[in-house]
Amino acid sequence: MDLVIALARARSPEKPGPDTPAGPAVRPWPDPPRPLPEADPRELDLDRLLRFSLAASDRAGRLRPAPSAGALHPVDAQLVAGTGCPLPPGRYGYDPLAHRVRRLGPGPDDASPGVTAELSVTPQRTVSHYGHRAWPLILLDTGHAAAALLLAGRALGVAEPVLRLDGLTEDPLATVHFGPPEGAHRRAGQVAASEEASRPAGAPTPRELLARRSAPPPLRGAPPLDVVRAVLATAVDASAGELSWCVAVGEPHPQLVELAPDATLRRLAAGEARPTLAAWAAGQAWIAQAGAVLLGYGCPTNAEAQQIRRAHLRAGFAVHLAHVAAVRQGLAARPVGSWQQADLGAALGAAPGKDWIVHGLALGTTHPEERTS
Repeated sequence: MDLVIALARARSPEKPGPDTPAGPAVRPWPDPPRPLPEADPRELDLDRLLRFSLAASDRAGRLRPAPSAGALHPVDAQLVAGTGCPLPPGRYGYDPLAHRVRRLGPGPDDASPGVTAELSVTPQRTVSHYGHRAWPLILLDTGHAAAALLLAGRALGVAEPVLRLDGLTEDPLATVHFGPPEGAHRRAGQVAASEEASRPAGAPTPRELLARRSAPPPLRGAPPLDVVRAVLATAVDASAGELSWCVAVGEPHPQLVELAPDATLRRLAAGEARPTLAAWAAGQAWIAQAGAVLLGYGCPTNAEAQQIRRAHLRAGFAVHLAHVAAVRQGLAARPVGSWQQADLGAALGAAPGKDWIVHGLALGTTHPEERTS
């Protein structure tokens, strides 16, 4: 698969063909499934880490803490367990529907203590519905999964993981490594209190992560500008300089705003952008009435495969964190991943082909009745 060609085609106005079979929702891992053992105070709580990040909460496998285009969930996780992990050292395949693991074999001799989640993909799940538009969505979904793991770790109060979202490899696309907990000699009765005390300020709770869902459209109601600024700042920080970010806001002053060096909002462009965004986002008309739309853009036409992977992984990662930040501010939010002919830079008068919209997050103050699809 030539990712450069795939992205150019996904950005074109060509429409996908009829749906095809998605195939199994879980890879056919060998070996019998086994439950995740309960962790003792010296070990990483892998059971809850995965339950708060990747596990499905319904039999169909659609409802998960990490969103996915079309709820097709192409991301698969292999776990490399070292010392300080409740699983015996080795490599395991994770089944998010059953919340079980299957042993695949020994891990590397130099496996780090704790666990490394290696995120790879089964493209056919997303291709089955989105056809030639699938690959950007697959990469975005992988970034969302990495962010879900990060937030689960924060909710459990474990040390920040080591992330690899550099786009260097096709398989795995990304890795997230968690070390064993600090304070290895805690007594069992101290675990909950220690977890609460070590949770970073502002970190989501497990309850919040399990309840998080993409709000169904329409998402109306303009968010306050201070909330817009906070959500935008979250995305800017999470993308690590890989993309530029702005927010399209509507009345009473329709415009695109971005984050200034002093962390205030400044105007990027005047005028109403949301109807154009709706046309670019696979014709999703409801976006024209969204309260605001967060946009990550960059990844030029001449980007090579590594940069394409890196930009989309970071975009999914950043939008996931921005989504959780928006919900914590009382907003309804929904990621928007499919964009065609969305050359934002050219629309603003810059040279064409340099600043394409990579990912978006629609925001509103209304909360339509939640759906399960």
